Amino acid sequence: MKDLAAELVARADALRPRLLEEQAATEQRTKYSQELHELFTEAGFYRLLQPRRYGGLELDVPTFYRVMMSISRGCPSTGWMLTLGSGHALQIASCWPEEAQAEIFGDGHFVSPASFAFQDALARPVAGGYRLHGTWHFCSGAPYSTHHVGLAPTGEGDRTVVVAIPRRDFRVLDNWGDLIGLKGSGSHSIVVEDAFVPESHAISMEDFLAMDVESTRGHRLHGNSLYGGAFIAFAMGELNSVQVGNAQAAVDEFERIIGGRTTLPGSTRLRSEDVDYQRCLGLGLAYTDAAYSIVERCGELYHEYGRAAMEGGELFSEERSYRLYGQLMTAHKLCWEAGDTVFRAASTAGSRDGTRMQRYWRDLSAFRTNGIHQLDFKAPAIAQARLGLPVEFFQRRE
Repeated sequence: MKDLAAELVARADALRPRLLEEQAATEQRTKYSQELHELFTEAGFYRLLQPRRYGGLELDVPTFYRVMMSISRGCPSTGWMLTLGSGHALQIASCWPEEAQAEIFGDGHFVSPASFAFQDALARPVAGGYRLHGTWHFCSGAPYSTHHVGLAPTGEGDRTVVVAIPRRDFRVLDNWGDLIGLKGSGSHSIVVEDAFVPESHAISMEDFLAMDVESTRGHRLHGNSLYGGAFIAFAMGELNSVQVGNAQAAVDEFERIIGGRTTLPGSTRLRSEDVDYQRCLGLGLAYTDAAYSIVERCGELYHEYGRAAMEGGELFSEERSYRLYGQLMTAHKLCWEAGDTVFRAASTAGSRDGTRMQRYWRDLSAFRTNGIHQLDFKAPAIAQARLGLPVEFFQRRE
């Protein structure tokens, strides 16, 4: 298994020159190419976290993060789209019942965004399931998706469900690309006009976002702690694996720039020979090395906590989930510091339209705008979980 994990990371590394070359085209089309999609399929990247019994590779979370960090180092938009398209296999395998998993995973090829950003959505209870309609925004991975996972109210008070629906029941809108960055991340909106969702294909939001986990359907079905964790503890890792690759790419580009430019017009002294540019490169390397290590370690802890819950009777507790969130968002802060440091030191020419450095800075900026990614906003939740108080993470209590 270790040999396979190393081989998959090597496959991702080998694609970097092509990903670098295709960055601008990926932004223009708002998604990576059909050819890259086929390469990712052949390489096994969509199957990293899918259960073996359904044709997947059933590898570990750190390997998933390493592959996605590598792809993102070549193209952050591509990394975001691939990560969010392939990563939700973990939630399906962890939370959905066996009957649904067998149908959803099918022949082993599963690609699905997940979105809570719904508009005019309703999952109306009917005999045997739900009638569903609505629009979901920011569905990263939608262009090549086989399924969509979306949150929808039921019309029964505050009750909501998370539904998994096949591609035949939705259409993808051509409405992505106007954000400051991650323009090629395939984060299009998805529309369902009217579809029947079997009861087995819908779970409660409480089950999907469960904290204090001591047992899961996925662990009982697959016997693997990979499927015994809490959603937020993994979700922040998949998102921040893209940020690490993004920041590494910016540092790579900065090293290239200072190795080919002089400190002043007419000077023969390269910027790479100047201590101030060396300092910026050193900081960038230190920050990204630390962020990479944090993400890897959080992947390991995800398994440790899952095993302790499934096999040792310990909870994958709310505190553990939010402590992982805090570490992963600290990795994000390091990535921002790295990217911002090398962006400002790369000179005005490095910020022109079409340059890689500008693209990397825009992509880092796009990530920072999401409310759930504001550690200073969400840090009280970590303390609340530690102190045994009600946690105010998704919304404030009045």
